[in-house]
Amino acid sequence: MGKKHFMMGNEALAEAAVRAGCRFYGGYPITPSTEIIEYLSKRMPEVGGICLQSESELAAINMVAGASSVGTRAMTASTGLGISLMCEGLSNLAALELPAVIVNNSRGGPGSGHLGPSQGDYFQATKGGGHGEYRQIVLAPSTVQEMADLTMLAFHLADLHRTPVTILGDSLIAHLMETVEFRDPPTGPLPAKDWLITGAKGRPAIKLIMADVPEQHRIGAEETFEKMVLNLQEKFARIAAQEVRVETQGLEDADLIMVAFGSVARLVKQAMAEARKDGIRVGLIRPITLWPYPTETVAQAAEKGVPMLVVELSSGQMVEDVRATVQGRVPVHFFGRTGGMLPTPGEILDQIRRAANTRATA
Repeated sequence: MGKKHFMMGNEALAEAAVRAGCRFYGGYPITPSTEIIEYLSKRMPEVGGICLQSESELAAINMVAGASSVGTRAMTASTGLGISLMCEGLSNLAALELPAVIVNNSRGGPGSGHLGPSQGDYFQATKGGGHGEYRQIVLAPSTVQEMADLTMLAFHLADLHRTPVTILGDSLIAHLMETVEFRDPPTGPLPAKDWLITGAKGRPAIKLIMADVPEQHRIGAEETFEKMVLNLQEKFARIAAQEVRVETQGLEDADLIMVAFGSVARLVKQAMAEARKDGIRVGLIRPITLWPYPTETVAQAAEKGVPMLVVELSSGQMVEDVRATVQGRVPVHFFGRTGGMLPTPGEILDQIRRAANTRATA
């Protein structure tokens, strides 16, 4: 067993990034992600890396693109309103197939919102906050240990699939302190980076472009651009088939299935334990990848005819994906808190009892 550390979620994420080989960080300080740049400002020089405070989020995401284009594992971090400013850059990263890791420790919105925990950036992360037809892998940690583990995984997946990967946390998990053990980063073959912009001595120049069409000829080049988009869609289909990650508990005998992700799943688990003591057999589906979403797991659960209760720190976003997957085969109940308010395990337990009673009287 390795050495255990008592760390804040943001610090564990930053240290894991360094251990995963990240050597460039560009970001603008913003609550609740500021501790990441504070930690890396000290840690990066120790390993020969670079940590830069950018003048804006727009600059940060383009710094990351530049670092990635020369083969450096690169990362930035912000919160929802900062990620909004990065969306054009995110779309470009996906189009250019540049690997990068983006951390969104979300807080409430819309607008500048509040500093409390929120999961209201689910749509932004999973549906593509930027323009065009692109997807990105989205990982949702629920513990400080997962802040570390999923950060290491994020860098591996970004290189494996040449794609941006978002870690979607919130201000609760970012500032929570727990013990964490730093494990070895994921291993396995990665594709050669034969696309790097590293000079052209002795070889033809390499250009990172979205489609092989001269700028002046872009009008009338629809077939070329369609081919580019279709190639990306083929890649996204491969990712969807290979990279689904989900935790399940107690689905075998469940009278009610909870669906929750991230920090709120911790509260759901406490309520589930109490419900089982009361004789209500509650199961859990916890998506770890929010995209690709574990639709097969949800669909298989629906085939058993067991109703579901979705709990989110929002007015209802992931619940739309659950309902779309279930297609009316079972009732899908919803409970959400907003404004930075966390549901208590007792409040969730009350919702469990209501949902269970609904099934009993149906």
